[in-house]
Amino acid sequence: MTTPFQPGPAGTSGPARQDGSPGAAPAEASPGGSPQPAPGRPVLVLHGPNLNLLGRREPEVYGHTSLAELDALLQRRAARYGVPVECFQSNHEGVLIDRLHQAPGRYLGVILNPGGYAHTSVALRDAVAAIAGLGVPVIEVHLSNVHAREPFRHRLLTAGACRGVISGLGVTGYLLALEGLLALAGLAPGPGAGTAEGP
Repeated sequence: MTTPFQPGPAGTSGPARQDGSPGAAPAEASPGGSPQPAPGRPVLVLHGPNLNLLGRREPEVYGHTSLAELDALLQRRAARYGVPVECFQSNHEGVLIDRLHQAPGRYLGVILNPGGYAHTSVALRDAVAAIAGLGVPVIEVHLSNVHAREPFRHRLLTAGACRGVISGLGVTGYLLALEGLLALAGLAPGPGAGTAEGP
């Protein structure tokens, strides 16, 4: 049975340890001082603004899957590899940045859908770059093909700081991002080894 993640100052959501403490214990630092992923470390999925309306907002663009259904799908897929997933959504830029700052030593990687902030937020881009420099890979995901939409969506400020970007594959893009992170961590053979459509 999953218990709620214990909220911090900015508010959080996702699974917690049975003792009530949030997430996994801090990782040991490497000789260079950067935290290293430890076995059992979760993947963080960060959903940006308006994704709380997923399944109801413009379903012809973003699909009919709700945010809760998407999160459950990711958790089932990660469970195949014995990896926990913590999912969090916020409509507020600073809250997303605070969660990214918590990633080093705590998460083995981050799946980030910045929503509209992808096109506007230098601060969010800098937060991604900061944790990438501390050894936390970030894969950016967009449900729709942003390059086939309005011109203002073609510019992705956050993408340049990410390890990779997946756009236009709907929910499947999240699953591919998850398997990509697990492959980078040596915990999965990579997306090509299985189908992305199943749970």
